[in-house]
Amino acid sequence: MTDISSASGSPEPEINAEELLQLLLHKEGTWVEWGKACQQLQKAGYNPQRIFEETGFEPTQQNQITVASQVYTSLVDGNSQAIVLDHFKQKGSDSLYELRILNQSERVAAAELLVTKNIDSVGSREVSKAIKEFSRMTSLPEGFSSHGGDAVAYQCWKLARQQEDLQERARLIARGLNFAHSQTARQKIEQLLTDFTVAKGSVVPPIPVYRLESETELPRILPVVGKFPLTLADMQAVPLIEEIGPFRLVKFSLEGAWVPIPGWQVVLSAEDPVVILSDSDRLVPPLPGKPEEVLVIVDRAQRQWDANSYFIVEQADKLEIQSFEEAPDLPLLGRIILVVRPKKILDEELTKELWQIDE
Repeated sequence: MTDISSASGSPEPEINAEELLQLLLHKEGTWVEWGKACQQLQKAGYNPQRIFEETGFEPTQQNQITVASQVYTSLVDGNSQAIVLDHFKQKGSDSLYELRILNQSERVAAAELLVTKNIDSVGSREVSKAIKEFSRMTSLPEGFSSHGGDAVAYQCWKLARQQEDLQERARLIARGLNFAHSQTARQKIEQLLTDFTVAKGSVVPPIPVYRLESETELPRILPVVGKFPLTLADMQAVPLIEEIGPFRLVKFSLEGAWVPIPGWQVVLSAEDPVVILSDSDRLVPPLPGKPEEVLVIVDRAQRQWDANSYFIVEQADKLEIQSFEEAPDLPLLGRIILVVRPKKILDEELTKELWQIDE
């Protein structure tokens, strides 16, 4: 029987890895326990592929239940209603996963909505997005309270006012009335039943995206030993460089990493560029196509507001990407100058064969 504990950072309590693997293999307990087991195993050094091979839980499923179990724990800590906790303890990891972008109090409000309105995972994503966007507003819109139901109702009201299609307008009004919590919010939405004025919607700025296409656009970062004369000790002092992922990210001994970026003009012109890793479906708005890891390049020197740009801002102690129709009253930490998609490689191993490159 093997006991594994974390070897770095603050000490993790020892775990029985074999017991956790058996729990996952036989699907014992609840999905919340499965998520916690996956998290414990990964902290103990098991990568998602190894967990999959030993339990049958695919990496994507591991990620979902691990994140969802963390959301569930935040509901418990936030004193969510017993009926909500009982509901999600048995099912709904896919719905709770969508609440990951919210803070604790917002998660509690959203989870209660999901249960009372019997909303599935698709609806959960819409509710989560509506509450998050509502929380970013500097002041409450007229007629709407801070309740989660009013947050979704406001989004429906806003979209309905921009609709010329009467059928879609009616659908949004009905949805808004279903979610409205306060009487004033209901009255605002009911006004749209007699007021058919179409409000001009704001134009969402496009995200600057580029996909790497050729091998020459994937430079390698190489360590420098020094200048002759050199000694064997100089040579041996250089660490082995291990390239990680589709962008060939390179870690170094301290906290941090390098990643190679082609010398495009927009990159060369940046004064203080830094790179943030993200999943393409986590961007706002999410990039079309299959979710994949992307590089978000930020110039920290560009902090002046521009309605046609996206910026890094801090919300609830976390960094987020956001665009603003008007100058915001919170600090802009840098402008997004480019989002880079990885090169599509059908068979990465084949690209390492000389005959494949020569041809």
